Amino acid sequence: METERLSDGLRDALLSLLDDTSLPVRKALLARFTQQGSAAVHFLQEVARDSNRVLAWHARWFLDELKFSDPVAEFRGFIRSLNYELETGALLLSRTVSPELDVAACCEALDTLARRCRELIVEPSTAREKCRVINRVLFHEGGFHGNVENYTDPQNSFLDRVLLRRTGIPISLSIVYLLVAQRISLDLEPVGLPGHFVVGCYLDETPFFIDTFDGGVFRSADDIFSALRANSIVPKTTDIAPTPVREVLCRSCRNLVNHYHAVGDEVRCRMFASFVEEFESTYERHPT
Repeated sequence: METERLSDGLRDALLSLLDDTSLPVRKALLARFTQQGSAAVHFLQEVARDSNRVLAWHARWFLDELKFSDPVAEFRGFIRSLNYELETGALLLSRTVSPELDVAACCEALDTLARRCRELIVEPSTAREKCRVINRVLFHEGGFHGNVENYTDPQNSFLDRVLLRRTGIPISLSIVYLLVAQRISLDLEPVGLPGHFVVGCYLDETPFFIDTFDGGVFRSADDIFSALRANSIVPKTTDIAPTPVREVLCRSCRNLVNHYHAVGDEVRCRMFASFVEEFESTYERHPT
């Protein structure tokens, strides 16, 4: 059966109003979506997977209000979309276990950290100087730190929980760092090392790396290679290359498979294993 679809004119009209947060408009749109039924659901699900992050979040808000939202299906749709944006992916990942997650609150928390960084940055500043400011805001003022005591707690992997509890594992703390840097127009990269995760800065002649699990310590490539050798790993140049967002999110899912297994939650263990399989099969079909 052909999927019901809204007319192009109606779709355009709804899109123009979707990010209007005034109460009368919200109520009118909710009423219209209810009236349109499955056609509205398909429309909102399409927008929720779109590259326009603002409209995507508003679409998900309406899906939540209409009780049409399926966070697990949404994350699968995100994986299949090949449109891998880090913040969207991290929040969708969190919603698979916390459907009631307040996306706006998470974004505002990141915005607040970035505003504080901008207050402290004196231009002109080098990339290294800006990273020192982020370190001060996150690790000294904000109290973000690695969860050494309970490393395998699954909450360490979810962006909303890391922002709330100020603790996480290397990959989740690196995601926070990257999203704050992004907001101050500092182009940093995720770097998935064997057995560890750091943030890479390739803007200067010599790259350096930020170890978010160790309070933002700066490390050189030689430092990274020495640490790998100390763990009986033969380092390769590719180890310090940027990691695609797809692999960052897939690696988060792999961690959660292990961490949910450690706490005996086999249902969620299987769910995150299925996400890993989805990432891998999607990549096999679309390797570029």
